[in-house]
Amino acid sequence: MLFGEILDGAFQTIRRNPAAMLGSSFLGQCVALLLSATLIAGSLGLLTRLEQLDGNQAPSDAELSSILGPTLGLLAGMVSISLLTTVLLTILGGVMAVPASRSALNRKTGFKQVWVLVRHRLFALTGLSLLMLLVPLVPIVVLFVLAVAILTVTGPAGILIVFPIGLGAVAVIAWLYIRLLLAPAAVAIEELGVIESMRRSWSLTTGSWWRTFGIVLVAFLIVGVIGQVVQIPLTLAVGGIGSVVSPHGGLEQATGTAILLTVISMVVSALVGALGFAFQSAVSALVYLDLRMRRDGLDVELLRMMESGSDPDGVPGRGLPARRPAAGGWHPGSGTGFPAG
Repeated sequence: MLFGEILDGAFQTIRRNPAAMLGSSFLGQCVALLLSATLIAGSLGLLTRLEQLDGNQAPSDAELSSILGPTLGLLAGMVSISLLTTVLLTILGGVMAVPASRSALNRKTGFKQVWVLVRHRLFALTGLSLLMLLVPLVPIVVLFVLAVAILTVTGPAGILIVFPIGLGAVAVIAWLYIRLLLAPAAVAIEELGVIESMRRSWSLTTGSWWRTFGIVLVAFLIVGVIGQVVQIPLTLAVGGIGSVVSPHGGLEQATGTAILLTVISMVVSALVGALGFAFQSAVSALVYLDLRMRRDGLDVELLRMMESGSDPDGVPGRGLPARRPAAGGWHPGSGTGFPAG
């Protein structure tokens, strides 16, 4: 598949399978929304305690103790929610690779059907998502330890050393992310284990890192631009409505209005996020299929399945062993593209 065919195929996948793609994505967004709402409720309690402090005098030890606990709990909640959301989205990325694979043969997939096809892979996807958390955490921890050591020895001048090391850590995270990007799809489609799927993704992206990075970057920019186009007017509207509805209604009315508008804003954000995540997941799945076409000759198998109509309720690409390239390397012809219609 060509670059444009992958992007167009991602939109076609969502259009053909709205329940499976958008439904699964929105389910994940709703879980993240509930977790965020819980965190916001906790932050409101902390703000109430801060308002009770007398601003004209220093807080006592008892007052500081009463604030320190909720503050640390709030920070721990933020980290936990971020990690849980990452785990959930990694699992959903593997789940939504199934309808993307079926859509390559013009086969539609319903919401219930996709979960039936992937339910026996959920445990492996969960294990993979937990292991994938180490991809950003390990470089960040190493950077933090090095930064503390350098700044302790050299003082403020050590920033000149820490900054380029930080850029290097970002580059390492991006490199590892692309190398392991296809592991969830390998778990769901090829039914590989956690370690085997990571090796599979590493093998598929070998020699194709920059191409994969470019496709993923363009998809990320598309989703980001669409999100900003929706979010900026929504944020301005929320502020304007709040000032019009309760300009002099007191603190309680203003708080109630702000909470209602925040909930509406979060719901709209969840809808936009669901669409964006579905698109990005479809792009990743099609990149996975494209690399398997180039390295394993998967396009030949897909054409055979399309012509014969075999296994209409299965997952294309499942149960097909990886092939080694022939002598001199695999030289595919033009891409088969993505089915139109």
